[in-house]
Amino acid sequence: MDIAALVADPTAWVALVTLVVMEVVLGIDNLIFISILTNKLPPEHREKARKIGIGLALVMRLGLLGTVAWIVQLTNPVFEAFGHPFSWKDMILIAGGLFLVYKATKEIHHSVDVVDNKEDMVGAGKEVVQMSFSAAIVQILILDLVFSIDSIITAVGMTPHLPIMIVAVVAAVTVMLLAATPLANFIERNPTIVMLALAFLLMIGGTLIVEGFGVHVPKGYIYAAMAFSAGVEALNMFAKNARAKKKAGATLH
Repeated sequence: MDIAALVADPTAWVALVTLVVMEVVLGIDNLIFISILTNKLPPEHREKARKIGIGLALVMRLGLLGTVAWIVQLTNPVFEAFGHPFSWKDMILIAGGLFLVYKATKEIHHSVDVVDNKEDMVGAGKEVVQMSFSAAIVQILILDLVFSIDSIITAVGMTPHLPIMIVAVVAAVTVMLLAATPLANFIERNPTIVMLALAFLLMIGGTLIVEGFGVHVPKGYIYAAMAFSAGVEALNMFAKNARAKKKAGATLH
């Protein structure tokens, strides 16, 4: 089907809107990881790292779309263990999940053990900062690959039309690019959000691992839990701000 026929086809528009929403939702995980990771860099490097990380996600996803036939084959079984067939997709999800669990656990440890974290930063000169920037980009690239493969396989399962997939991916990554800095700044201004976001990443990592072992976890449950937790945290923030305002008013009087 050519482009003109797709534009005139109502079902193609429905598929596009559905796929854009799905890609944006799947991009939330990627965006949270990028936001937390880049916030550990010096302020002058954060914006650049976010743009590079999200730009690499776009390049990677468009590149993978050019190899759709190969991507589809990633779901074919490669070997069997414990009575369960494993495909390349399964192994990538397990490896990505383990990496995400490791990173989230490490960041939680750094957030809790503040003294060690400060000691690690002592003597950090220009060379160390550059290494940190490079390490951040490499880690973003690793997770970009995992989330990109999951994203493209989802897209292939929803529509057979490559132009729709390309538009949906570009739209989703554009939303990520626009939301990256506001989200990162919000996380930095609210320290309790950092722990909540790390808990989200821990849960997402665990989900990737179990899905790699063939246990399907409906994404709706994951995002519903995330939305509920975020809502509770928002109420805590409102209550904290209300107490602070009340205390400030009492002090003035």
